[in-house]
Amino acid sequence: MTMSLAERRKAELRREIIDAAFTCFVENGYHATGIADIAARLGIGHGTFYRYFENKRDIVEHVINDLVAKILETLAADNAPEAVSTLEAYRDQSQRIGEALGRILLEDPRIPRMIILEAPGIDTAMGQRILEFNEMAAGLTADYLRHGVELGYLRADLDIDGTARAINGMILGSALAAVHNPDPADQRRLSAALRRVMYDGIAAR
Repeated sequence: MTMSLAERRKAELRREIIDAAFTCFVENGYHATGIADIAARLGIGHGTFYRYFENKRDIVEHVINDLVAKILETLAADNAPEAVSTLEAYRDQSQRIGEALGRILLEDPRIPRMIILEAPGIDTAMGQRILEFNEMAAGLTADYLRHGVELGYLRADLDIDGTARAINGMILGSALAAVHNPDPADQRRLSAALRRVMYDGIAAR
């Protein structure tokens, strides 16, 4: 459906508030940033901010929800766990997924910085949310491994859950490297290295 001009402007202002908030978070830190800082950067009043978000923490929740939605969208159709049936197809699928996740993380380097480095320390509930996000990611990775074991192109003796966590640990390391150095060429090199470790270690022989 086509949005009206008012709806488009509302969506644009919501994005602008998120963008201004993340700029303030990066410059000043999450805890040192107030609603007044975000509103002042945009030249809006406090009342306008509160029409879109309950508080600055609500912005972080929104960003995490958006990130999860993008990741789940990436893992659908040809990239779903059951979409491949051979090791070669799994290699191609893994490369597609890695490239897609890299684009998601690199389109705004402030997001992985916030989620990995700052969000866990916002409060206990947010720390738990990040741990749950990690568990969800491990479960998704395990689905791909389990499918490969069942079809015989991954090792039959594979520790599925342990391997899923190990792979996600490498992905997390790549994300941290992207926070430090968001060079796409460096990320492609890391992604290729990660895939080599995966294939050499878990492929059926």
